[in-house]
Amino acid sequence: MGQSSRHPKRVAVLMGGPSAEREVSLSSGHECAKALRAAGYDVIEVDAGPDLFAVLASEKPDVVFNALHGRWGEDGCVQGVLEWLKIPFTHSGVLSSSLAMDKQRTKEAYAAIGLPFVESVLATQSEIEAAHVMTPPYVVKPYNEGSSVGVYIVQEAANGPPTLAPDLPAILMVETYAPGRELTTTVMGDKALTVTDIITDSWYDYHAKYAEGGSRHELPADIPQEIFDACMDYALRAHNALGCRGISRTDFRWDEARGIDGLILLETNTQPGMTPTSLAPEQAAHVGIDFPQLCSWLVEDASCDR
Repeated sequence: MGQSSRHPKRVAVLMGGPSAEREVSLSSGHECAKALRAAGYDVIEVDAGPDLFAVLASEKPDVVFNALHGRWGEDGCVQGVLEWLKIPFTHSGVLSSSLAMDKQRTKEAYAAIGLPFVESVLATQSEIEAAHVMTPPYVVKPYNEGSSVGVYIVQEAANGPPTLAPDLPAILMVETYAPGRELTTTVMGDKALTVTDIITDSWYDYHAKYAEGGSRHELPADIPQEIFDACMDYALRAHNALGCRGISRTDFRWDEARGIDGLILLETNTQPGMTPTSLAPEQAAHVGIDFPQLCSWLVEDASCDR
C-alpha cells in the first residue's frame, strides 16, 4: 500500500454533500471509510458542506477520497477546490469530471471517437410539456444528475407529453428510448474489469439501483463474446476519451435482436457507487481485488493535476 504502519496516511473521505444523491453518497462514504481504516489508514469522515474549504484547510489530510455523487461532487466543482488546496484526490479531475457529468458533452466525446450512443436533444421544461419533443417512446432526464434521479419514460402509447416535477432543472435531456438489456463495465486504471448484466423486473431506476432486491447482478454477463468484448473495449475507450482517472463505470443498453448494432453507450460515471455490493466493487472482487484493496488502490493513485 506504499505507507508506513507508524505513519499512516491521513485520508479525508468526502461524502454526503448537497446533491440529489446525498443518501447514496453517505452510504458509499461510510463503507469506504470503514474499508480504509481496516487497511491501516488514519481516516476522517467529512460531510461536504459550505464550510468544506475551511474544514480541509484545518484537518490537513494527505489525501482526499472523493465518495461524493451527483452535482458539486462529481461535476468538477469539488475537484477545483482540492486543486486550489493542493490536496491529492481520488477519481477523475476537474475537466473529465465536468465532461462526464454533462450527458450531452459526454455524447460529443463518444461521437468524436466513433462510439455508438442514443440520440438526444436538450429542451426546456415548457417545450417538453407543450408537445412531444420527439416521437415516443422517449426518456426525459436531467443532463447533469446521476442515479436515475428525475427520469421520465414516455411510452409509445402516451396520449400527450409528460407533466414534470417543478423542481427539475430548467433544461432537460430528451433521448430516444433504448430497449434491451442493461450492461455495465468498470475501468480501473488502464484496464476494463468485466461486464455485468443488470437484471430488473422493469427498468433500472433509483429503486432498482439501491433498494434491497431491486435488481440482480449477473457477472460475468452471459452474453455473446462479441458483445462482451465490445463492452470492455468501448468502456476503456470512453474512459480515455473523457480523460477519466482512477475508476469509471460505463453503462450500456443492448438490444439482442440487433446483435452488435444493438449495443449503445448510455453514460460514463466518474464516481460510481462505492459500497461493497455496488457494481464497480463487485466487478473488482470478481477479478480478485477485495473492497479494502480497491479503496487502498484509489488512495495510492490519488494526485493533483488529474
